Amino acid sequence: MGAFYAKHACFHSFPFPGHGAIMSIVSEPHEAFHRGTAPIFALLTPEQTEKLSNLQVDSALDERLAELARKANEGGLAPAERAEYEGYIEANNLLAVLQAEARLRLSSRES
Repeated sequence: MGAFYAKHACFHSFPFPGHGAIMSIVSEPHEAFHRGTAPIFALLTPEQTEKLSNLQVDSALDERLAELARKANEGGLAPAERAEYEGYIEANNLLAVLQAEARLRLSSRES
């Protein structure tokens, strides 16, 4: 699927509040992601973007994640624990991509 998107341009119109419709041809997935997250980052000051890029999990949550990961690896998660763990994984994935985008935007400001 990734090769398809890398080889073919995608045409989309995204209506973002206060931005009208954004229409363009995007040829690379990372460009589409960058453009798609632009309205989020437009809301943030450079200081807030910096804080987002450096955000860390608190120690209590880190311990809970380690416990759930251990149980998952041993095959001992209860259904409620599995749902909790999957929720943390989804949140972590979202945070990771937002942090990567924040770092990219911060580094491009420095250039």
